[in-house]
Amino acid sequence: MPEMQLLRPDHASALLAFERENRAYFAASVPDRGDDYFARFDERLRGLLAEQEAGVCYFHVLVGAEDEVLGRINLMDVADGAAELGYRIAERAAGRGLATRAVRKLCDLAANSYGLTFLRAATTLDNAASRAVLARSGFAVVGETQLSGRPGLSYRRSLADFRTRPGALAAG
Repeated sequence: MPEMQLLRPDHASALLAFERENRAYFAASVPDRGDDYFARFDERLRGLLAEQEAGVCYFHVLVGAEDEVLGRINLMDVADGAAELGYRIAERAAGRGLATRAVRKLCDLAANSYGLTFLRAATTLDNAASRAVLARSGFAVVGETQLSGRPGLSYRRSLADFRTRPGALAAG
């Protein structure tokens, strides 16, 4: 499995390459980030790192053997023992269980490093792959939602089982 690393300033060029290379692929299942995202990438990255420093969010990248970014997996809006999970996997790395392994590893980190007790997530109804990842990772559907005007589902996952089995995903 690629190494999960907390986002750092030196990830900038690989992260931007990841976002550019996968833009059309991502846009097929999640709302596009828009041209402004790419035009103001450095400014946006500084903002993300400031949020991370403040403990409001934890942004991670999945780094491959060639130091390329193969995915992003993030915890956003950290408050009251909870956070919102979000992730993106490169098209060339999709379909091999990477997202599921990364989500499980992040659940372990969330419980044991960040002190969280549960996570929330959401995905559109037409994103079958993301729905499958969430289901395989122990997330339960808790309701319906709209994501950029598209119908979706909201999920929740308790992290209690990760707290009782620290490091259980090491063999993952």
